[in-house]
Amino acid sequence: MEYKELATKKPFIVNKNLGSAVEVEPEELTSANADELPIIYPTQKQKYDFDRQGWVVIPNVLSDEEIIEIRTFCDEIKYNKQDDSKWQHCGLEGPLQKLTDHPVIVGFLNEFLSYPPAASEECYGFRLEKSDVIFGSIKNGGENNQQNSSGNGLFRLPGDSHIYRCVPGRAWSGLTRVIWELTDVNAETNDIRYITSSHKSAYALPQSIHHNNSQIWDTYSCPAGSLIIMTESITKKYISSTIENVERLRITNLYNTVASRWCNWRPSSELLESMPPKRQTLFRDTYAGGNVINGDFGDRTSAYPINI
Repeated sequence: MEYKELATKKPFIVNKNLGSAVEVEPEELTSANADELPIIYPTQKQKYDFDRQGWVVIPNVLSDEEIIEIRTFCDEIKYNKQDDSKWQHCGLEGPLQKLTDHPVIVGFLNEFLSYPPAASEECYGFRLEKSDVIFGSIKNGGENNQQNSSGNGLFRLPGDSHIYRCVPGRAWSGLTRVIWELTDVNAETNDIRYITSSHKSAYALPQSIHHNNSQIWDTYSCPAGSLIIMTESITKKYISSTIENVERLRITNLYNTVASRWCNWRPSSELLESMPPKRQTLFRDTYAGGNVINGDFGDRTSAYPINI
């Protein structure tokens, strides 16, 4: 027998008061992206899986035509750049730019990251921290793997963007990584390893499971054109691929709240000026109060009730 839903569906969140129910739902923040495509919101299962696991795979988001266009463009920037030894390039050029505010991404981030008072039909309620194109596998020192974060996102202090917060009916992921896989990926070719649900862990990572042969480390497999969304508050590392000369292409975009920055990366002014106005708001100045374009929410300046 299925459990009955909670009688009160509105999350109760404190915001410059002693707490009140959120009045603005994610679906009310932005109805279309910068290309005027309607926003696609996550399913109940996708929201549940992301909150439970700290990551979710959405397969076959891109069409075959989109994959071919992006791969062709990436091959050009890989072989035509002056420094071909670099395996990373900016992920905002040409057809890659539309991936930054793809309808699936906006819908997901409106649910898990957007700050409602700083979102409207003219601007997003989140920002883009960094964007990279990655060819092949990330090279590192075998067992001495780079560990990006140590989990424990529920207990990070304000100011550390690697945080995860949740109340009944709503969750919030500080730094959120989006990976677009442009080639088929399996457990052998994937150099990403992570510990599922570690974004909510209350204990430190035991030394005994630091090594790659521990069964606790997970990875994902997916066809080309798939999308992986992962909270950066999960325990994660990169390992050296067991297969040499891996044919792999991915675009990885890192998102953050409008009130915080984790790194000092910014696209060039020329690249910014080439973007539609709404997409440019992914890179607007970092603050919360008043950082919204035409966002009145029906003459309100907050997503929360004025009176309790």
